[in-house]
Order: sequence, then C-alpha cells, then structure tokens
Amino acid sequence: MGPVPEQFAIAIEDRVLEDLDERLARVRWPLDPGNDDWRYGTNRAWLEDLVDYWRHSYDWRAHEASMNRFAHYRVVLDDVPLHYILHKGVGPHPIPLVLTHGWPWTFWDFAEVIEALADPAAHGGDAADAFDVIVPSLPGYGFSVPLQRTGVTVRTTAALWVRLVRDVLGYGKFGAHGGDWGASVTAQLGHEFAEHIIGVHLSLPVLMRVSYYSGLSAADYGPGEEGWFEKMQERMAFAASHVAVQSQDPQTLAYALDDSPVGLAAWILERRRLWSDHEGDVYDALSKDFLLTNVMLYWVTGCIGSSMRYYWENFREPNRLAHDRIPSIEAPTGIAVFPRDLVFVPRRLAEQYTNLVHWTEMPRGGHFAAAEEPDLIVADLRKFFRALR
Repeated sequence: MGPVPEQFAIAIEDRVLEDLDERLARVRWPLDPGNDDWRYGTNRAWLEDLVDYWRHSYDWRAHEASMNRFAHYRVVLDDVPLHYILHKGVGPHPIPLVLTHGWPWTFWDFAEVIEALADPAAHGGDAADAFDVIVPSLPGYGFSVPLQRTGVTVRTTAALWVRLVRDVLGYGKFGAHGGDWGASVTAQLGHEFAEHIIGVHLSLPVLMRVSYYSGLSAADYGPGEEGWFEKMQERMAFAASHVAVQSQDPQTLAYALDDSPVGLAAWILERRRLWSDHEGDVYDALSKDFLLTNVMLYWVTGCIGSSMRYYWENFREPNRLAHDRIPSIEAPTGIAVFPRDLVFVPRRLAEQYTNLVHWTEMPRGGHFAAAEEPDLIVADLRKFFRALR
C-alpha cells in the first residue's frame, strides 16, 4: 500500500478574505504616464478597474463552491505535499489521464475540461472515450504547499506523478497532457517513464533535445510552416522578463508579491494578457472571474514564492535526459499547435525526437489552451487517446 491521501474541501478562512479586502482598499498606486498601449507593463487604468471589480463584484465563495464540486485530495510524497483532483469517468472503460498545468496557471485552468473528459456522453461525445481525470497542482503551487524541500524540478515532478498514479491511486499505465511547465513534465513522463505511459499529449511542443531558446532557425521549418520561426521570436520576447527574474532571484520578488495582492495580480495578469489569443482585450479570451480566481489561488495559498522558485530549480538542473535513445520521447505523442502560443517547432523535428502519432494545427487559441479553448482540447484529447486504448 502506498501513502494514504486525505480528502478535503477548499474553505479559506474569513480572516484571509477580510485581510485581502483591506489591502485592496488601501493600494498605493504608481504613476503610469504614456502607457495606454502597455509598453511599460501592466496598465494602471485597466488594473484599477479590475481591482474595483475584485472588491465589489467578485465572489470567491461562489468559485470556491464551484471548485468543491470536485473531490480534492492531499498526500505527501518524498517530503513534497501534493494536492490533486480525482474525477472518475463515466463509461465502459475510463483510462487514467493526468492534466498538468504551468506558471502562472493553476489546476483550475482545467476547470472546463474535467467533466467533459470524464463523462463524454453527457457532453456531446461517446462514452467509450471516458477518462478518470487526475489534476494535480505542481509542487509549490496552489494547495501543493508548503513546499519546504528544495531542488524540486520537472524531473522530480514526473517521478512524483508516477508514484501518485501508480502507488497512491493504484492505476497501471496512464495518459498525460500538459502545457507550459506541464508540457515539460508530460514530455519527461514520455521520455523517462514510457513503460508506464499510454500516451503523452502536449499543447506546448517540448521535444527534450530541441531548445526553443537557441539552435533553431527559419531554415529548419518546412512547407506550411513559413513564418513560424519569426512568430516564435516575437512571442517568446514576451516571456523574457519573468524568466530572467524567476530563474535568478525569485525570492526577492516574492516579498513584494506575497505582500501585495495588486502587485501579484499585475505580475500574473500581464502574462495572461500577453500569452492568450485576442486582439487587445484579454477578456475576449479569459473572463474577469477566471483571471481573478487564478490570482486568488496564488494569494490564499501564499504560493507565489515557491511557484517562482520552480524556475530557479529547473534552470539549474544539470540534465533531464534519462537515456540517449532517439526518439527521446518514446511514448506515443500528440502535439496540438495553437496559433498564439509561444513556441513553434518544425513538424519534422517532432517526428524525429518523439514517437509522434498525432499532430493538430488549431484554428485559434493561445498559451493557456485548456482555459481558452476547452472544446478544442477535449476533442483533440479524445481523438488522440481513442487510438491508444
């Protein structure tokens, strides 16, 4: 028998919410001249409007109740506290599927796909495509706190997911999907633990041996991929500032963000705006309530510091490779390409370095695929895993 998980309901104390309201009421706003186009960072007028909504219209208790329609669990593995949702499938043979988020995501980025994946017949699909859906919070994120242990990386996380699914939950082989850091964890599962994996599905193309920070050029891209390299350079420029800080001295920033909810929202939501698919209004991609609920999950758990340290740890990990075989990702692999994501790799390299069996170029959507376009993710996951059951 593995470690025994504890089921719990999310119930943030009133005093935490009262303290939040007091802090929001006495913000000291900086001047923000000439920033209508966000060239200097988060626009003050936009943020002031959101904070007013946060104080007077947003209802945390309603969203807390929505989260609690799912079963939440905690377990400690190797001194790492882990929170996860387990939502059992409705169908003849549900297969276990782990959905892994990134930063500044939370487990709640998958809110709109969990039920459709678990009970496809109730959501326009075939019951034969049902999954037992497992949604963990990355170590140091959300309710996977407090993380006292250092050195927790993508590779550590992938090993923890195998233990969680097999030893704690008692499953055999399982499927995995992820974006952002979650794509790195999912790729690691397909690389290092392929014997335990049914298939891996990525909304960000992590190929293990191909760096999208260096080593690619426009000449690497084939017919139909014209402009992808240039688009990646443009999109990845939006990721430079947080990577620089969070991979170098995240603790210094943590003091400010853990003390100021408005500072926390500014830091997180600038990324949400930059990385999602819209024409200037982030609310066309992600609602006010969704954005604030995700900020709240960082605030009420006090996890921003440990979530940012995940960058520091991973950028110093000497080697994620467990073997030198090609393809690096041996588990059957599916890749969904969203047109407003940050990273675009040539299909031929995906075919070389992964066991690629499924490739979809999506008509719309950005970096936060499951939150922005849940129906597209659900349909692609059903199709990918249908052939692997």
